[in-house]
Amino acid sequence: MDVILLERVEKLGAIGDVVKVKDGFARNFLLPRKKALRANEANRKVFEANRARIEADNAARRGDAEKEAGNFKDAQITLIRQSSNTGQLYGSVAVRDLVEALVAEGYKVTKAQVVLDRPIKAIGLYDVKVQLHPEVVVNVKVNVARSPEEAEMQASGVDVMQQVFEEGRDQGGFVEAYDLNAEPGATAEVQQDQAQG
Repeated sequence: MDVILLERVEKLGAIGDVVKVKDGFARNFLLPRKKALRANEANRKVFEANRARIEADNAARRGDAEKEAGNFKDAQITLIRQSSNTGQLYGSVAVRDLVEALVAEGYKVTKAQVVLDRPIKAIGLYDVKVQLHPEVVVNVKVNVARSPEEAEMQASGVDVMQQVFEEGRDQGGFVEAYDLNAEPGATAEVQQDQAQG
């Protein structure tokens, strides 16, 4: 289906471009959200008659978004989550969690503005895009950690999981005693009993 774009759509085009898109994308996304019009003769005339107003409205919204983007300078949020010893989260961090954290920090965002390619499933530092306007995108640093202390360490550049494994190795915590002469499947207690017996 051919449509006339009423606003810039990423990877598609700018205001006024006539583009060919799949019917479902047009019917389910572009048309209901007023991002495009069907490209027929009547709609072309309507668009051309209103082009100046549409572009002026877009410029005003972009200006507001650029002012708002100034508030996001060095924006950073910290999320404390439970995880396994390997850093895998129990559950994941989704868009809803990010929006709640940003709103709690005083930023004005909606779920539709947060661009998360895939859920966050491990502790670490992540860059998440917040699209305030089709032409204004800001990055927010997301620090996912198990504790506030760990979050501070990550923020200062320490690889927390690497440090945990190094400490475990130094203390002998992650190493299992292994006897080359033991029977397959034998535990340490069985091996000691055999040695004493």
